[in-house]
Amino acid sequence: MTVTRRHPPLAAQRADLAILGERARLRTLAPRAGVDFASNDYLALASSSRLAQAVEAAVGRGVPVGSGGSRLLRGNHPEHEALEADAAAFFGSEAALWFATGFAANSALLSTLPQKGDCIIHDELVHASAHEGLRLSRAVARAVPHNDADAFADTIRAWRVAGGRGTPWIAVESLYSMDGDRAPLADLAEIAERYDAMLLVDEAHATGVFGESGRGLASALEGRDNVITLHTCGKALGCEGALLAGPLVMRDHLINRGRGFVFSTAPSPLMAVAVREALCILADEPERRDALHALMRHAEQVLEPLGAIVTGSQILPLVIGDDARTMALARSVQHAGFDLRGIRPPTVPVGTSRLRISLTLNATTADVDALAQVLGQALEQLAK
Repeated sequence: MTVTRRHPPLAAQRADLAILGERARLRTLAPRAGVDFASNDYLALASSSRLAQAVEAAVGRGVPVGSGGSRLLRGNHPEHEALEADAAAFFGSEAALWFATGFAANSALLSTLPQKGDCIIHDELVHASAHEGLRLSRAVARAVPHNDADAFADTIRAWRVAGGRGTPWIAVESLYSMDGDRAPLADLAEIAERYDAMLLVDEAHATGVFGESGRGLASALEGRDNVITLHTCGKALGCEGALLAGPLVMRDHLINRGRGFVFSTAPSPLMAVAVREALCILADEPERRDALHALMRHAEQVLEPLGAIVTGSQILPLVIGDDARTMALARSVQHAGFDLRGIRPPTVPVGTSRLRISLTLNATTADVDALAQVLGQALEQLAK
């Protein structure tokens, strides 16, 4: 029997992809090629011999590749617990809990800890993973203008006046991934104390790069019972996963109520070994941070004249605006041997498409100079 379909399979999805293509927003996967100005491997630890040797030694003593199950079943390995104990000591928190990805950690944190009747006040530019947690949360959410500390206080007051009686939760990133600028953490910590709020700080792009021993921009707030920090392991640490550091009740509640934790297979015990070693490298090799900061200063001098925004961080955005022009510029630079990617909506606001220049120890000052020369020529061609 012949069946006539009124609608071809996945027709809506094909139409959506066609629209993305027309808007120059269609994403594809491409192999890595060229000098690294795109990754988040800020300290070049992903290829560190110390990490490789630590994993090799762990394999030799019988640490398994896979965990075999969730942490609440048989998947809880001694290496997981050793990592969490070391991380809590390193980041000065009462406890720590490890997740397979930063996305999972952020979404579990915001969907689990804030309760019905609470209010989550978040910076408008927080990660997509935070928005996923907000979507799943039982608490109400309020966005405030980027890095406007007064707006956080005003929003909490307005929520209270309107009858809010629960706990306010302030959610920010310490260093924003697409703009490279910093949150006003001292002001936000004072607001959290004033209004009995919890402060959630995503340190994804600051861990390993800033703070004493690379403990992040929120290291001055370590140990406070109303502060929870998230430390991504897949960026400056060169590994995978993410650590939530904070009060013991945070860990216990997520173990019991965090669906993204409870119902996920535990990460590889070998990766836990690697992350522990990465934390040791942060403490043992401060010269890596020194070298990265020197590279940042040099890059600011040669890239600011081309329009790159000086941020005081390893992330220098060069805002082009138009999606198609941004991607054309990125392709031109890539063809010259530099891995520099264009960033478009919805990752950044409409009209702010940009090149995100990411500085890592996988590049040298000579590489930065060569990039500046190629980028300057490409910008001249684009302007014609």
